Amino acid sequence: MRRALIALSTALALTSCGSGTPAQESTTLRIAANAISGGKNSESADWIKQYVIPEFQKSHPNVHVLFEPSGVDDEQYKTKIALDLKSKRGADVIDIDGIWVGEFAQAGYIKPLAEVGGPAVDSWEGWSQIPQAVQGLGIFDGKKYGMPQGTDGRVLFYNRTLFKKAGLPEPWQPKSWQEIIDAGTKLKAAGVPVPIQINAGTAMGEATTMQGVLPLLAGAGAEVYSGGKWTGASQAMKDVLGFYQQIYGGSGLGDPRLQQEAKGRDKSFAEFASGKIGILAESDYFWRSVIEPKAGVAPMQDRDTVVGYAKIPAKQPGAGIRGQDFVSMSGGAVRVLNPFSTNPKLAWDLLAFMHSAAATKSQLNGQARISSRTDVNNEVLGVDPMLKFVADQVLPITAYRPGLAVYPQVSTALQEATAEVVSGKSADQAAAAYQTKLEGLVGGAANVSG
Repeated sequence: MRRALIALSTALALTSCGSGTPAQESTTLRIAANAISGGKNSESADWIKQYVIPEFQKSHPNVHVLFEPSGVDDEQYKTKIALDLKSKRGADVIDIDGIWVGEFAQAGYIKPLAEVGGPAVDSWEGWSQIPQAVQGLGIFDGKKYGMPQGTDGRVLFYNRTLFKKAGLPEPWQPKSWQEIIDAGTKLKAAGVPVPIQINAGTAMGEATTMQGVLPLLAGAGAEVYSGGKWTGASQAMKDVLGFYQQIYGGSGLGDPRLQQEAKGRDKSFAEFASGKIGILAESDYFWRSVIEPKAGVAPMQDRDTVVGYAKIPAKQPGAGIRGQDFVSMSGGAVRVLNPFSTNPKLAWDLLAFMHSAAATKSQLNGQARISSRTDVNNEVLGVDPMLKFVADQVLPITAYRPGLAVYPQVSTALQEATAEVVSGKSADQAAAAYQTKLEGLVGGAANVSG
């Protein structure tokens, strides 16, 4: 009898969807994420199983939602998802890293949300709560392919005690690169061992690119990929490398050895926490996970009183991308719709539900973390002024890495360019070497600007 009732309900749902596919397919939706209870991204997996599925099914009683967990290396997960989409199968709603969006879009694995989900996508209430810059995490070639999940922002952290010792103002908000250099000079004169720490070199890996090169490039008015071309040895790139040269080229404002050590980034965390670094460029991860007083990697019991934070300035006021005075870079994951879903409109309903205010707040589970939604951030970040600062002032001006397959190799070339400056070469020499490497990576000079 129970089986007969289930069959009847799915048949009715099939009729209402107007689909000619088998009943079970028309009423079953699947979510895929690189998360698994008790393992990788366990909290996310638990949220999907314990909140998303039961709550969504309350309002969609004829829809059965399944979760397909994974708990593997990111590249393994990426390969699995790519193979699923290439063969026109896979889950209806899929978690992917924002850095994969462009690559998947160019391969035809994903399509713009509105093409898959229909008119309801553009009229969704949530778009008004997600800053345009944050929406950029899921945008490629001007079209929205993914819904941004939580994100982060890069800022300048500084030690208020050291600033007071150096006679520097507090709060501090530099308005140009020169003001950063000037502050470093005063910190050096006051005896601070490492006045400025801007990640450089290959040992720092992607942290060099995201915490250093790309924010600085944005501050010089350029992005690493724009208008279908990669930025080569342009004036903006030379300006960035020139700024590195000012810090690491014998001025004593930065520590070249720290950039070359295998665990240099971890050491920089420890040195900041112990009062040896005056200014450090990092993401809000540094605040909430590294120097967090109770459970941080390099905990600072006096973090809330000693550590200040400021927006990263453009080279000069108005010189940043989009004519901005201040800039940042962000990362994060997105959720996309499978263009081959047999129930695309229902899949959009599920995706929209997962990014509703109620669901977003539920996923935070009482923690102070930055979400993509302004309304949720306003509600949950009041207890943490630093994260609220990022949500309110940094996210609206942020930018993202290009989601293209060759980007990781370009990033390595950028890291190598900074390493050359740290080891003593001039900004022009490092820029020229980068140009040559870049052309080899992206198919020649025709694909490079500057």
